[in-house]
Amino acid sequence: MNVKDNAPLLDETPDAQNLWNIAYNQLQLQFDRPTFDTWIKRVTFIRAENDGKLYVMSAKNTIMRDMLQHRLYRNIRRVLSDVCGYDVELRFEVHAELAQEADEEMPLFRLLAQQAQPSPALPSEIGEPATAIPPLHQVIGRPQKPNLPESELNSRYRFERFIVTSNNRIAYEAAQAVVEAPGRNYNPFFVYGGVGLGKTHLLQAVANACAEKGLQVLYIPSEVFTNDLIASIRNKTTAMFREKYRGVDVLLVDDVQFIAGKDSTQEEFFHTFNALMTFNKQIVIASDRHPSELTLLEDRLRSRFQGGLVTDVQPLDYEARIALLQMWAQER
Repeated sequence: MNVKDNAPLLDETPDAQNLWNIAYNQLQLQFDRPTFDTWIKRVTFIRAENDGKLYVMSAKNTIMRDMLQHRLYRNIRRVLSDVCGYDVELRFEVHAELAQEADEEMPLFRLLAQQAQPSPALPSEIGEPATAIPPLHQVIGRPQKPNLPESELNSRYRFERFIVTSNNRIAYEAAQAVVEAPGRNYNPFFVYGGVGLGKTHLLQAVANACAEKGLQVLYIPSEVFTNDLIASIRNKTTAMFREKYRGVDVLLVDDVQFIAGKDSTQEEFFHTFNALMTFNKQIVIASDRHPSELTLLEDRLRSRFQGGLVTDVQPLDYEARIALLQMWAQER
C-alpha cells in the first residue's frame, strides 16, 4: 500500500501496522478523493509508542505535516481509535529520507496544481518555482465530514409562518422556549399529532432558528438515521456515524415511530440520546402518537421520550384554515 518494506525508519510493530492498514482503508471512505490522495495516501506508518497508544507517522514535508496535524488530525484519530478499540494519539514527523523518495514519485506542487485546475492538465514545467503555487486556502478542500442532510431543511418553515391557534399554542411556545435556551428548556421536547398538522414545520422552525444562532443543527427523518446506521455497519465507519449524530448541538428527529421494531436502530438511538443528554445537547422529536402508544418501541426509549415536555398539535379550526389558505394564496 503506502508502506515501503525497505524503509529503515519502520519499527517492528506488526500489530500496530495492521491496525493502521485497516484504518487507512476506512479513511478512503471518509474523505473526498483529492483530499485523500494529496494528504493521507502519502502518510507512512513508522512505529507505535506507549503500548500502542501513540502512533508516529511520517509526513513528506512540513506542509503535509501541518495539514495533517491541524486540519485532518481529528478525523484520522477518530477512525484509528475506532479500529484499535481504545483512544490513540498521533504524531506526524517529517523525515527527509521518505520525503525525497515521495517527491520523486510525485512532487507535492503537482498534486496541488491538480486540485487547483479544473482540467487534468499539469504544469508544463516540472521545476516550476514554489512561488507559482496558489495559496493553500484556494487549493485545499475542506475534508468531507459525513454528509449532514442540511438540504432537507426548508427555509420557508419558520415560526412567523406557523399559524398559531389554541390547538397548537402550547407546542408553538414550547418550541420557541427551546430555541431561547437549547438543552435547558424542555429537553427532550416531544411533539406528536396526526398527518399534516404542522409537526415537521415546527421542528424545522426550531432547526432554522437554532442554526441562525450559530449552533450545529441536524434535522433528519428517522429513516435517514436507520439508513446511515446500516451504511456505517456495512462500511465499518461507526466512529464517523457516531460523530455525526453525537457531535451536534441540536438533534431533531421526525417520524420517530418508524424506528419501532428495528432493534439495532433503537439500540444506537438509545446511546445517541444518552450521549447528547449527558452534555446538555437539545433533542427534539416528532411522532404521530404519544410515546406511551409507541408499543413497539423499547420501554427505555419511551421512558426517555417522556422525560421532558410532551405536547400535541391538534387540527386547525375553521378560521385558522382560512388564514392558512390566504397566506398560501398571497405567497403564490
